Order: sequence, then structure tokens, then C-alpha cells
Amino acid sequence: MVGGQAGADVAAFLELEGVSKAYGALRVIDDLSVRLDAGEALGVVGPNGAGKTTMLQLAAGQLRPDAGRVRLEGRDVTDLPTRTRCQLGMAFTHQVPRPFVGMTVYENVLVGATFGRTGGVRGDGDPHQASLAAMEAVELAGRANRLAGTLPLLELKRLELARALATGPRVLLLDEIAGGLTEAEVHQLVATIRRLRGAGVSIVWIEHIVHALLSVVDRIVAINFGRKLIEGDPRTVMASPEVRDVYLGSEAGLQQGPPATGSPVIPEESG
Repeated sequence: MVGGQAGADVAAFLELEGVSKAYGALRVIDDLSVRLDAGEALGVVGPNGAGKTTMLQLAAGQLRPDAGRVRLEGRDVTDLPTRTRCQLGMAFTHQVPRPFVGMTVYENVLVGATFGRTGGVRGDGDPHQASLAAMEAVELAGRANRLAGTLPLLELKRLELARALATGPRVLLLDEIAGGLTEAEVHQLVATIRRLRGAGVSIVWIEHIVHALLSVVDRIVAINFGRKLIEGDPRTVMASPEVRDVYLGSEAGLQQGPPATGSPVIPEESG
């Protein structure tokens, strides 16, 4: 099994409690509280500039909140750096893949398997075997010796997942991982993510491709101007007047299924 199995008795695996983040006078996240239950897949949606990526960066430790707390399995990790949170079981994938382009796929994944565990050097198994398992889980085993810089986009996205999986995560933070893919590629990636969830990995997934989210997540949280707008059943949230208004206005609707050509068009953001 790739990743870890969250304990059934853990109510809130990951929790952001009243977190805020500002840059000068601009408040990007404003008293936001979000929780992820063990074994759950949570989708996060919102318009451009809503603060979705900032929220994930606060969870992962890439940013420190100005107020509020971040907890992982009940432990306060607010002041812990990204590396330590990774070693505790939290892995982050970037919207734009960031491989070591001059290294092979296997070498990229091996970095995560070697240094992404407690103690800096993995002590609970063989890094080589962990790397093979991660590549197999995302259908990259056949590309192990290929330079990362030569991969097409879908395989770069799979490599992002493999590098994260090699750290043995119990929760994956996915930042628009399906962005830029064709409709067929989106379906392939969704199938991979569903398998990972079935292996016991909890997921927080920011995504503008709505039908991809709807096929995976248990619950959706919509945010706007850094505050929670609505949360609940995925289809109910996406059909709500609040979500439709902030995205496209009250007279327009969101694309919730595959379009005739290309992916559903909801403007992408990087914040």
C-alpha cells in the first residue's frame, strides 16, 4: 500500500482553526477554519484570488499564519517547518510541476523516499522499494530511467504525485494538479487519484475542473476573499446560488460535467 492508513478513531486528521494571512493591507486569508477527517477527500473551490493556494501553503508550512492554528492529528504544527510536516505525513504537490529536470524519474522519486521521512533518512523501509512502489502507483514505472525534463505534462503531473507518495503521506495536498491537461488526460489522472484514496490517503484538492472534483471528493469547501463561503455535499455546493454568483454571476452556471471539447473552463489562479 502506498501512503498511510489514517486511524478510524481520528476525527480531524488535519485542521486549520481561525487562520489568517495578510500582505500589508491585503488580507488573503481571513479567520478561515477548515477540517479534514481521516480518510476523507475534501475539494476546495473559489474564484481567482480567493486564497485557495495560500490556504494549502499555510497547511503545508510554506507560509506561517498571522493568526490561528494548524493541527495535524491533534498536534499543533503551526510553528513547524514544511520539512517536519512532511516527515509527519503531509505532502504537497505544486500546480506547476517542479522536478529536478536533469535527474531521472527514479532519482526524483528517490529524493522523497530518502529525505521525506522522520529523521531525514528513511528508517522504516528501503528507499529503493518505496520509490518503485510510488512510481508503480502512478503508472510511471516504465519511465523510471527517463530524464524528468523530457516528460510530457501528464507524466510530469504523475511525477509530482510519485515524489509526494514516496514520502509515505497520510494526507496529500493537491494544488490544481489537473490544470492544463486534456479531457482524456484529466480522466486518467482522476483514476489515479481515486486509487490513492482507496489506499488510505486523505486528500485536500484545489481544482477548477469541477467534474474531476465531483468524481473524487466527499465534501467541498468554497471560499471567497479568504473566508469560507459554503461547505457540504459536493453537488449541492456547486449548485448553490452562493457559488454560482461568485464565479459567474447569478445568471450563469458552472460546468459540472465534461464539455464537448476540452476541460471545463473556470479561470485558474495562483493564489
